[in-house]
Amino acid sequence: LPFGTLRMRKNGSSGGHNGLNNINELLGTQNYTRIRMGIGNGFARGQQVDFVLGALGDEELGQMDELSKRVIAACRDFAFVGPDRAMNSLNIKKKE
Repeated sequence: LPFGTLRMRKNGSSGGHNGLNNINELLGTQNYTRIRMGIGNGFARGQQVDFVLGALGDEELGQMDELSKRVIAACRDFAFVGPDRAMNSLNIKKKE
């Protein structure tokens, strides 16, 4: 996903993500709600780990406060109005 894109899903596969593989294994299911935050694809093939664990750029850091607020709001919506309405609020296209 492009950097800053947020997506909530009620279930799904790990998509090869080791952290989600571990959660799937521990829970014994893929049926749990998750929020994905896009990081972009500004890395060379095979360099994903260094990219993901590396420092954010100034532009990305500048967006983190807004993104954090949106994720917190989505978690609140999930708890109080349910996953379907929370997904409808969160999964909107980011304005360019």
